[in-house]
Amino acid sequence: MEFRSFCAANETFEKVASIGLLANMITYLITEYHLDVATGVSILQMLGAIANFMPMIGASLSDSYLGRFRVIALGTITTLLGMFMLWLTALIPQARPPCEFENGLESCSSPSSAQLRLLISSFVEMGIGAGVIRPCSMAFGADQFDDSEDPNNDMILSCFFNWYYASVGVSVVISVMIIVYIQDEFGWIAGFGIPMGLMLISTVMFFLGSSLFVKVSVKKNLFVRFGRVVFASWKKRHLSLPLEDFDGWYYLKGSKLVKPTNKLRCIRRYGLRFPVQFLVVQIVLCPLMDSYD
Repeated sequence: MEFRSFCAANETFEKVASIGLLANMITYLITEYHLDVATGVSILQMLGAIANFMPMIGASLSDSYLGRFRVIALGTITTLLGMFMLWLTALIPQARPPCEFENGLESCSSPSSAQLRLLISSFVEMGIGAGVIRPCSMAFGADQFDDSEDPNNDMILSCFFNWYYASVGVSVVISVMIIVYIQDEFGWIAGFGIPMGLMLISTVMFFLGSSLFVKVSVKKNLFVRFGRVVFASWKKRHLSLPLEDFDGWYYLKGSKLVKPTNKLRCIRRYGLRFPVQFLVVQIVLCPLMDSYD
């Protein structure tokens, strides 16, 4: 059970850190970087776009090349580095545009290109890190509980998914209420430093439990396999689809699926091992010939 504790702690701290950091970010951009609302929203939308696009790349890397553990490790480190850079923007006064008082009026300058590069770089790294973690975290957690030989495996996985979503909901509530309160009451240095500290704890917990985690081996490239399916279906396009009880499908050794489903029937021919006509003759005639022996 120890490895499951490491996994749960990593996921909880990561959610609290990432969600709590961005909940009040528009206020930081307006008050500290003197950006207008439209520009601030555009920057945050860019962060959201990166975080929503990267799961496709992260899933492909985890399933075909690196595995879930390595992808989560890279994403965790990238997110932590982005949070550290964002914390530096609050810690170092020169990283933000200054304000001056003249004749009792406050005059604030616009951020320089270097200041914007540091800010946007932190957002990009956090978006990339969160994006590659997102498609792997739940699957990696399920790997720790999945045991096909256990008769209660389905119930255990169902319980895991319930607790996973419950922990995400609790993390969102905690981060929005507590982290935002800290940012408003104690300033941005503490408001960014605490999420960064939580992310650091999450990273340390993840690597401490690395030797205990179940690490599923990497499969072949998903896109290459899909291309082979399309090519094989086109090559066997002259064959007619067999009956539902047909048992001449090609499938990988040890696979739970020994015949295709009813979805995407247009590419079902890829799994035929040999012409259906030959198989029908073999199935029908051989028993008749054996009966005369």
